[in-house]
Amino acid sequence: MSLKFARVALVGKYIEAPAGVTADSARQLIADIGGFLRQQGCEVRLAERTAHALNLADFPTLDVAGIGAHADLAVVVGGDGTMLGIGRQLARHGTPLIGINQGRLGFITDIALDAYRDVLPRMLYGQYEEDHRSLMHGKVVRDGACVFETYAMNDVVVNRGTAASLVELRVEVNGHFVANHRADGIIVATPTGSTAYALAAGGPLLDPLVPAWVLVPIAPHTLSNRPIVVADPVEIAIEIVGGRDASASFDMQSITSLQHGDRILVRRSDYRVRFLHPRGWSYFDTLREKLYWNEGGV
Repeated sequence: MSLKFARVALVGKYIEAPAGVTADSARQLIADIGGFLRQQGCEVRLAERTAHALNLADFPTLDVAGIGAHADLAVVVGGDGTMLGIGRQLARHGTPLIGINQGRLGFITDIALDAYRDVLPRMLYGQYEEDHRSLMHGKVVRDGACVFETYAMNDVVVNRGTAASLVELRVEVNGHFVANHRADGIIVATPTGSTAYALAAGGPLLDPLVPAWVLVPIAPHTLSNRPIVVADPVEIAIEIVGGRDASASFDMQSITSLQHGDRILVRRSDYRVRFLHPRGWSYFDTLREKLYWNEGGV
């Protein structure tokens, strides 16, 4: 059996070390995983920002565009936030991603840190499950002009400011008025994001194979304002009607302030994120493990 992924980019968490992880141990971990990949016959490149943050010079480096152009695979070490960040950037390149979980939950970084030596070799030789996830393109339109745009893999969230008052939002789907929500905000989530903030706000879980978004009001003033699932080819528009200091966040990583009359437009991106999972992986196994559905069972 021949090696399927000869050129591998290694991406580590570079914003801050996970809780309980020192810079030295983070550096050693990335070096160990990179060395292990080399032992499997891979040509290893380190993500430029990871190398800079960890002061690690053991491997040649690539920026994100370089990873997209030259790497057959990206191995991401960190939590779901790390995967969200690099997944959005590499989606346009079609680069597949494998996640090694160094965080807490690990819904999309599903290889346990202590298991990568057993799991990775089989995946490098083609034994894996492939999983494509939808990506949202969001933008803020002010006075007819786009003032901010980016991508989101989990969710687009419109929130009220720090003031105690609610924000009033006009929601449209494909240009058709749906409702005015007076609430703390609203979440537009992908199936991937349905296990994140949307779940905490009372939204449903969506199987990643379902081509849909979920709209979840956050603490709505009117209790009949319930979560709703819509087909993902639509464009969702959220207009700021009232309230102070509102903001929009995209995967909780890109944030922009909003003004009255601003319209947040969300549509399906032309790009999809490619995840590779160990052979036998199941979305429902992940839910059962991460949400402790087995506890108390027979």
